[in-house]
Amino acid sequence: MTPERAAKLDAVLGQRQPTLTIVLENVHDPHNIGAVVRSCDATGVLNIHGVYSENQPFPTLGGKSSASARKWVDVELHTHIHACFTALRDRGFRIYTTHMSADAQSIYDLDLTQPTAIVFGNEHDGVSDEALAAADGNVLIPQRGIVQSLNISVACAVTLFEAMRQRTAAG
Repeated sequence: MTPERAAKLDAVLGQRQPTLTIVLENVHDPHNIGAVVRSCDATGVLNIHGVYSENQPFPTLGGKSSASARKWVDVELHTHIHACFTALRDRGFRIYTTHMSADAQSIYDLDLTQPTAIVFGNEHDGVSDEALAAADGNVLIPQRGIVQSLNISVACAVTLFEAMRQRTAAG
């Protein structure tokens, strides 16, 4: 390894965010997952959690959708949302679901400088009722359009870059 490559790796590793993670609950589209993994790598997230309670394995990611980011982001798999939440809480994380509801707070009002896990649900059904009930809170990305819907990979990217902005500002 060249000294320049070693220096680049050291610089990148020094900016990793071990207290920020994403939970994907029964998300199956490999392109969405690949884009989420790429956003995680871009913002320094070390790992993501996949919950696959529908007895389906973690999808195989294509090289194009993940742009090789998968080798830099670990994936921890769980078979039930409660097992995932327990593991995260044991590590000091607060857990927030993403769901449009009256009790949801704006992602821009949430303190993302603390140990935080954000849960994104299935492309068709969103987060499960179990996840909503067990989470510490519920967040949304404010929108001004009619549709009020973002693709999961886009919503995840917006959330992660807001977390990076807050953490950079906090030093």
